[in-house]
Amino acid sequence: MPEVIFPGPEGRLEGRFHPGTRPRAPVALILHSHPQAGGTMNNKIVQLLYQTFVKRGFATLRFNFRGVGKSQGVFDNGIGELSDAASALDWVQSIHPEAETTWVAGVSFGAWIGMQLLMRRPEIRGFISIAPPANMYDFSFLAPCPSSGIIIQGEADEVVTPGAVQKLVDKLRTQRHITIHHDLIPGANHFFANELDLLMKSVDEYLDMRLATDPIKPAIPSRSSRS
Repeated sequence: MPEVIFPGPEGRLEGRFHPGTRPRAPVALILHSHPQAGGTMNNKIVQLLYQTFVKRGFATLRFNFRGVGKSQGVFDNGIGELSDAASALDWVQSIHPEAETTWVAGVSFGAWIGMQLLMRRPEIRGFISIAPPANMYDFSFLAPCPSSGIIIQGEADEVVTPGAVQKLVDKLRTQRHITIHHDLIPGANHFFANELDLLMKSVDEYLDMRLATDPIKPAIPSRSSRS
């Protein structure tokens, strides 16, 4: 997990990056929870998401939003953090310009940022949103949501109300041409403190399903190599 420093809108951003393991490897960007509530790229859920994408051969980046860890700048209520996420994706794509597709995964505040990012970046073809704060932030920008994905919520979440997330899911499911999966993890609080195994089982089963029907294709041989 090599440390990387790359340019952001307000200075340097700190991350951990694992290159793709094959030609045209897809890209995954992992976004952490609220910086002012202790969220960092080293939170357990963020690390587990990072590891599961790495295991599948993705070029995977997790990073600290501005003002967290070694990342420069100060918290900007989501506006600047969205710019940080865009810069992070630009950086990965500069290393993997032939990436076939892109995924974004976010936790709580990071899920809100991630879903805004997918509205702006058509190359994002899948998302994982864990405890998206639908009772705290406006998600009406998802009109329409351009990508299929999964929303995972803890049944006993004391921060993000399951009812608000259910309303978001119901709204997104009225759209055509995308499929929104929704898993409610029994007994799980906002941090999935005792249910990390169930959380990652949900993530892994969803990724296995999506990648089986939307496989990562090998690089197309050059003309010279096909002679």
